[in-house]
Amino acid sequence: MIKKFLLICGILSSVWYIIINVIVPIEYDGYNIITQTVSELSAIHAPTRTLWIYLGIPYPLLFAAFGWGVLKSAAESRSLRLAGILIIVYAVVTSYWPPMQMRGNKMALTDILHIVWGSITVVLMIIIMISGALAFKKPFRPYTFFSIILFIVFGVLVGIEAPNIASNQSTPLIGVWERIEIFIFILWIAIFAVYLLKKTK
Repeated sequence: MIKKFLLICGILSSVWYIIINVIVPIEYDGYNIITQTVSELSAIHAPTRTLWIYLGIPYPLLFAAFGWGVLKSAAESRSLRLAGILIIVYAVVTSYWPPMQMRGNKMALTDILHIVWGSITVVLMIIIMISGALAFKKPFRPYTFFSIILFIVFGVLVGIEAPNIASNQSTPLIGVWERIEIFIFILWIAIFAVYLLKKTK
């Protein structure tokens, strides 16, 4: 029962992330989910920074619990053990994000660290997906491969528009691209959790 609860935490983490991405933007007057990134909700001096921080606390806790559940489900599977460890590492890394500056402000050290954190998490996401996929065959492996391709494509689209944030230039679809990229990963996590729950029956 404990292992099942820990695996369910993977689904709950994805659901919770979607919930806070619905609640927090409502509290930010003038914020546009199409043209602005998720990180702008927690930017320095952003009106929703405190709200985002508090509502964001459950996410890494749920994700770390899921990672523990993956480890408990690993048995002799090296790929699952790796996935479980990296999920916990991801949860630790994302428990704190160096905040970015609000739009139109010159790049500062926190912005550089924010980019570094983002790069680390992207690498972790991809390795987690690959490791998890290796534990199963069809249809999970091809689904994961397709998800990784889409994840990279939308990540590139985000990267094309991202330099315009500091100079407060147009970023017409960066919010859409980034949210699709994030959704690809959290959907994969939820489906991965379902596969593991089936395996524990």
